[in-house]
Amino acid sequence: MKSLADTKCLGLVCSFVLTVLFVPAAWAGGVYQHGTVVRMRMGPCMGDHHTFMMAMSGGGPQNAPEDCPEYTLLSDKVVYVIVGRSSNQLVPLADEIDFRLQNTEMAVRVDDAKRESKFGIKEMILRSQWDLVQKHIAEQLSNPARSIEDGMVLRTTR
Repeated sequence: MKSLADTKCLGLVCSFVLTVLFVPAAWAGGVYQHGTVVRMRMGPCMGDHHTFMMAMSGGGPQNAPEDCPEYTLLSDKVVYVIVGRSSNQLVPLADEIDFRLQNTEMAVRVDDAKRESKFGIKEMILRSQWDLVQKHIAEQLSNPARSIEDGMVLRTTR
């Protein structure tokens, strides 16, 4: 009889341990938002917090500025422009990625990678406003003669 009670107790302990291990992982999976990378360009890296102080004190080597990837990331409600810390932080275009905001940075996880990559947030704009800007740009590109005429009218009325 005692072995049956021990088996039930062991089963309860195992189920409790599994619950404790897997519930936080499932909860953390919900923390991530999803977005699509639609643009990438190389630009200056976002400076480290200590770079200014080192430059002012005259210490440290003066290296040439490194170019870092800058991505435009579309989420459901917000469009982010994020900048990597180094030139080797590459994210595939047109891929849906998981990200979360962490203090003043964005933690990005690509293709179920084990580690997150940290990016600085350069700009944010509401998705609705970004869509309006993109629509306006598309209209300008589709009818360049009209935009030139509008520019001439604006110049002549001044």
